[in-house]
Amino acid sequence: MAPPSEGGTNALLPDLPKGPLQAYRARASFCWQELALFLEGEDVLRLKWATPRLLHFQKAIFSALENDPLFAHPHGEGLSLEKYRELNFLRCKRVMEYNLLPVESIVANPLLVQTLVTCLGMYDWSLAIKLLLHMLTFASVIYSSGSERHLKYLPKIFNMEIFGCFAVTELSHGSNAKAIRTTAHYDPTTEEFIIHSPDFEAAKFWIGNMGKTATHAVVFAQLYTPGGRCHGLHAFMVQIRNPKTLLPMPGVMVGDMGKKLGLNGVDNGFAMFHKVRIPRQDLLNRTGDVTPEGTYVTPFKDDRQRFGATLGTLSIGRVTIMGMSTANLKLAISIALRFSATRCQFGPSDAEEVPVLEYQMQQWRLLPYLAAVYALDHFSKSLFLDLVELQQGLMGTDQSTRQAELGREIHALASAGKPLASWTTQRGIQECREACGGHGYLAVNRLGHLRNDNDPNCTYEGDNNVLLQQTSTYLLSLLARRVHGGARFESPLRTVDFLEAYPDILGQRFTCPSVDSCLDSSVPLAAYEWLVCYLLRESYQKFNQEKRSGSNDFEARNNSQVYCCRPLALAFLELTVVRKFHEYTHQHSVPPPLRAVLGRLSALYALWSLSQHTALLYQGGYFAGEEAGKMIQSAILDLCSQLKDDAVALVDVIAPPDFVLDSPIGRADGELYKNLWTAVLLESKVLERPSWWSEFSVNKPRVGSLKSKL
Repeated sequence: MAPPSEGGTNALLPDLPKGPLQAYRARASFCWQELALFLEGEDVLRLKWATPRLLHFQKAIFSALENDPLFAHPHGEGLSLEKYRELNFLRCKRVMEYNLLPVESIVANPLLVQTLVTCLGMYDWSLAIKLLLHMLTFASVIYSSGSERHLKYLPKIFNMEIFGCFAVTELSHGSNAKAIRTTAHYDPTTEEFIIHSPDFEAAKFWIGNMGKTATHAVVFAQLYTPGGRCHGLHAFMVQIRNPKTLLPMPGVMVGDMGKKLGLNGVDNGFAMFHKVRIPRQDLLNRTGDVTPEGTYVTPFKDDRQRFGATLGTLSIGRVTIMGMSTANLKLAISIALRFSATRCQFGPSDAEEVPVLEYQMQQWRLLPYLAAVYALDHFSKSLFLDLVELQQGLMGTDQSTRQAELGREIHALASAGKPLASWTTQRGIQECREACGGHGYLAVNRLGHLRNDNDPNCTYEGDNNVLLQQTSTYLLSLLARRVHGGARFESPLRTVDFLEAYPDILGQRFTCPSVDSCLDSSVPLAAYEWLVCYLLRESYQKFNQEKRSGSNDFEARNNSQVYCCRPLALAFLELTVVRKFHEYTHQHSVPPPLRAVLGRLSALYALWSLSQHTALLYQGGYFAGEEAGKMIQSAILDLCSQLKDDAVALVDVIAPPDFVLDSPIGRADGELYKNLWTAVLLESKVLERPSWWSEFSVNKPRVGSLKSKL
């Protein structure tokens, strides 16, 4: 299809190079530039402030990287750990010098911050994470959790006079944030907090940027006022190194954790504090403060409201990881589908080979992950903007019940969203690697690096399986309030409102008459609502059964996880993603040429995700007879077939420039073999004999003499 005629579109989204991929691009049912502009426009509409075109901003970032020699991709032997970290810090510093995001942007336009992090991550996640921890996590927590007295730090952060990190996790505690053991005792005689690690198990651990470069840390500690009363977890601004020498401050032991499986450009570290004194004003006091005399004050009516607001603030890391995981899946699926469209193997005759994308098996392996990219990308951006709304409420001193409930809801969504996005990406990258055969195993094609760099997304900011308990606990608490107090099922973002029809939904059954009637996401949407209601009932009954058997609350929750609460949390989040994407792709503002392809993506993601719960749908009685399961399978294959010709164009919408994608088999020109051959020859010493060549022939022992020595 012809590109849209909007002025400047060709400069913003230029036509892609001619080559072997042109055949698929010509068969696409839509114009990829039009879809890219539509997706960007929807993101901008969510914002209430003036926003420059995100695609212009993205293009500026990519161009800056490609044109700066500091960002040239190294060929040949890899860098040492020390050199990689040095290079990554210099690149981070250079990005800050570009001043792509002035200080006011972190407040006025958080979507630009997210775009910058994603673009840098597509280039190298070590760079993106280092910058993210300093500029977004560290700086935004100071802004959103602090007050006017803390604004003095922001110019220093952006000028890199100080370099920051975010310290919650400890050696002996991570996901269980309430059990963090670092203490902050207030001393009214000096108006100081005393930050202290009671023992080595309370050392801050796994903290990104802390290993070698951070000069300051936002440290989460248990706040104690005179008399020994603990007011729970609060955030404090603590200097850990001298910015001029990078030597530790008095009372601080800080060090590096060493080499990891991936992301080695980020220096993860540890720190212990021995009675380190900081001014009272360095408590980030948005949710609670201490007067000079030592009295604790908070704008929230009860601890649950305060903790709910704190949870919403802590959700920023998890929401960000959702976007990072989705960006990794974008890269992997772009590489695999461009490869699949140009890699020809076998055919109806010995003289004719066909692209492997034409095979149903390859479509079934890859196209659901392409649909997942679009669905998860939309949801993660939407949740990010919901989180911005929450933080704006906090900064506006909104202590309403709705604000606290919004914090709890976002916490529940982020706690399941991170597992869903990171696990989907983990499986997707592996499928992409295998779908590219042996070529996918070559490091130069990047899939292995993506797999390693994505892997920690399943763990940091909370182990995925542990985080899912937060979501199921949230849902069970709503049901308990309904059963015992008659409270309505409702939430600020309306993600639980469908549960108001809980009994009626449980009585529904699958009734589709044909495969064609399944080819819309409204069908799996109804099935998902039933599934969540069923798992909610099963989880509630299992918990109460455990209680009746004599278990305490802790034991009852623990014994209800595997087959009840865990799938409940995942199904609820999948339902939420499916609903958001269904509403997005079926709205009236979707241009007519884009409706069919977006509808198919929505239906494929929903049916493919739902199919992973087939056993539960039969177990609970929603499905009956073999036709129901077969119908879902046939619908998935039909949608894969319908999307096959659109796959390359859909990749063109999400793929970054070749320089950033950095994969010979995934380049936009589709010259698969030429690009791979060139990349291999550019590797270091590929045509040279080994440095140990003399060992091959010199002083070669004779077999007989060797036997005599033995």
